[in-house]
Amino acid sequence: MADVTETNFGPKLRSRKEGAAVALDDTDKRLLNLMQGSFPLAPRPYQHVASAAGIGEDEALVRVRRLLRERIIRQVTPIFDTRALGYSSMLVAAKVDPDNPWRAATVINAHPGVSHNYLRNHEFNIWFTIATEPGSKLGLEGTLERLGELAGAQSIRQLPTLKLFKIRMDLEMEKGTEALAGQVAEAVAPAETDPQPYDEFDRAVIRATQGDLPLVAEPYAPAADELGIAQAQLLDHLRGMQERRLLRRVAAILYHRRAGFSANGMGVWKVPEERVLEVGMEMSKFRGISHCYQRPTYADWPYSVFTMAHGRSKQECDAILDSIAQHTGISERATLYSSTEFKKIRLLYFTDEHRDWERQNAGV
Repeated sequence: MADVTETNFGPKLRSRKEGAAVALDDTDKRLLNLMQGSFPLAPRPYQHVASAAGIGEDEALVRVRRLLRERIIRQVTPIFDTRALGYSSMLVAAKVDPDNPWRAATVINAHPGVSHNYLRNHEFNIWFTIATEPGSKLGLEGTLERLGELAGAQSIRQLPTLKLFKIRMDLEMEKGTEALAGQVAEAVAPAETDPQPYDEFDRAVIRATQGDLPLVAEPYAPAADELGIAQAQLLDHLRGMQERRLLRRVAAILYHRRAGFSANGMGVWKVPEERVLEVGMEMSKFRGISHCYQRPTYADWPYSVFTMAHGRSKQECDAILDSIAQHTGISERATLYSSTEFKKIRLLYFTDEHRDWERQNAGV
């Protein structure tokens, strides 16, 4: 067992309203795994997913509609790359009134670039991700300064990505703890995070396809009609956007707790600087880890590598992190558990919302 550094803020795990897990049969679980990881850029993607699941296309559509209705699937959507599109983004830890964190969370959530916001068991009790669009008048620094004022934050700690080792949210629906705590791939080098070139047609494609894809046999067809092009042309363009790193993939995003994953633990690791690259690449290989980054350290915060573990219990999260510690030999860590999910959305790009927020809240 790894020597785990404990915090003074013990895990307080609770489900939100309607957050209880829903019973799923084996076909549901297989379909959910495929929808998260194998939803193709094809005219009839449900046909491909259904074939892999051993069912017909109609049954796949019926099941996905039910899984959406029962709030197992949050949405089926293209996942565009925020950094490649030139948006500035980072993870932020804020220290707010522990007796009324909802007030601060509501203020923070109102910013359209805040995609995730959690209450965690730490002195810095609100942790959120934020992005500002290219051409923002406030910029990321100015936005955080204004958000801190509006939210009444006592302190805000910026934790930008220095190296990105992994970002892929797949909840393993069919296998147990052993699979989540095991490695699934060869180590890969950190991902590029520099902005990539794109044009006005790319913007139009993003506006037409982002958000919920329609739950029909040909979900890309309505966007093609909106753009005035053939579906085949749209799919070719989306494949090109994937090659240019503007589009990561198209996938189902799940409600964690409804899908049975009631716990998520942010394992933060004290890694010697000379081992960060090696260790980050190894940690990213674990199936139960969705995100793995190098972030800056501070005098009172020695943790340089962040890993997000997802499990069906706190014990399962601990097992994933313990397995990482055993494999890498890194024993000094803290684990921050989320007790409340304040916000979780996919960002919408190239809308008027960012400019509206800056005008209303900062007068620019």
